[in-house]
Amino acid sequence: MASPSLSTSTSCSSLVLFSIWACSLMVASAANFNQEFDITWGDGRAKILKDGELLTLSLDKLSGSGFQSRNEYLFGKIDMQIKLVPGNSAGTVTAYYLRSEGSLWDEIDFEFLGNLSGNPYIVHTNIFSQGKGNREQQFYLWFDPTADFHTYTVLWNSQRIILSVDGTPLREFKNMESIGVPYPKNQPMRLQSSLWNADDWATRGGLVKTDWTHAPFTASYRNFNADACIRSSGASSCSSSSSSNDAWLSEELDSTSQERLNWVQKNYMIYNYCTDTNRFPQGLPPECTATNSS
Repeated sequence: MASPSLSTSTSCSSLVLFSIWACSLMVASAANFNQEFDITWGDGRAKILKDGELLTLSLDKLSGSGFQSRNEYLFGKIDMQIKLVPGNSAGTVTAYYLRSEGSLWDEIDFEFLGNLSGNPYIVHTNIFSQGKGNREQQFYLWFDPTADFHTYTVLWNSQRIILSVDGTPLREFKNMESIGVPYPKNQPMRLQSSLWNADDWATRGGLVKTDWTHAPFTASYRNFNADACIRSSGASSCSSSSSSNDAWLSEELDSTSQERLNWVQKNYMIYNYCTDTNRFPQGLPPECTATNSS
């Protein structure tokens, strides 16, 4: 997908004790990749290993690769541990997202934009509803996402979407249909991921190209877990009266989580569409002026 011209200036502060604590939050249970996912493209570049406990995607000059969930979800709290492409990953994109079918699709994105060795990865996020996106926010991470696995979480219920890393929220997008902002709530979505070449825009707006001498590039996945409503044949696995195990259906940020979100956005956010007046000369989107800029 296309990307606007984004600023990459930030004051990356040093890692603090809080973030060390947050990085220790990991998913305990995990599903089997053989049972939960189909490899969708890549001509053998995607592999399910260790009896379904590990999945890897790879990219070379000929092709990338990808997979998607067999289930469709209509709301859920979905975790995946990912170890991103190490070393010189400039030009590559590892996309991890939920997406529905059709021309008026809904979508919730994590996209990890590779960079030259020693420079931080950029996490590009976006939320589409009824085929309309343009809600990009970008962040640096406060750790090396290539050195080990980290847990990336999408919480999606009828009132809000929260994107988190190791339990620390990066962004919240609230349901603001009351002021005319479309919200993804009617279309079931599959979890998908792909590793592909986007050196026309991914690194410094396309100035840094993919160095194919470092190929194949590889991203790894483990410990997928979905507490979610599975949609099948027009029916949902969730009952109208939710049990205590479905607390995520009404989950919101508590005061501690709100503080963590503020910390991330103060120190690591490098682009926010809700502050880009040059991009929206006729006025910022309505959710931005209604205090939903987080």
